Amino acid sequence: MAGSLNKVMLIGRLGADPEARQTTNGNTVVTFNLATDESYKDREGRKIERTEWHRIVVWDRLAEICKQYLHKGSLIYIEGRLQTRSWEDRDTGKKNYITEIVATDMTMLDSRSERSAPSLPAVNAPAASAPEMASAKTYDLPPKSVIDAPPSEPASDDLPF
Repeated sequence: MAGSLNKVMLIGRLGADPEARQTTNGNTVVTFNLATDESYKDREGRKIERTEWHRIVVWDRLAEICKQYLHKGSLIYIEGRLQTRSWEDRDTGKKNYITEIVATDMTMLDSRSERSAPSLPAVNAPAASAPEMASAKTYDLPPKSVIDAPPSEPASDDLPF
């Protein structure tokens, strides 16, 4: 086998508002729990619904965007990689483990009316430079015309079957 792959893609809703912190060297880190749902029918034909919770960790510029625009209930698409951390409990000495998804990309899937209004920048905050704006454009709110446009029907020639 040549190489390996560690990639996670999820669509789900936030279980609570994101929690933001600053590291000792000034980096921003945001964490939140994302719920994904699945449903299936059991042998008797009853619908069974199951929710899986995922711990998401976001760093730096993407963390700032998540902190500003996401809230409890936000529907998002997340891409990232799995990472397992361990630590020793100070009181018991027991080793603990947690598996998290370190996010590298995020797309908001809610309609604009479902989102809370974006926060206004602080008066003293420096304006973002053009390169910062370009690198963050994937995560900016889409233009109103994109959000409010009705979904287009694919031409019959475009159907994959």
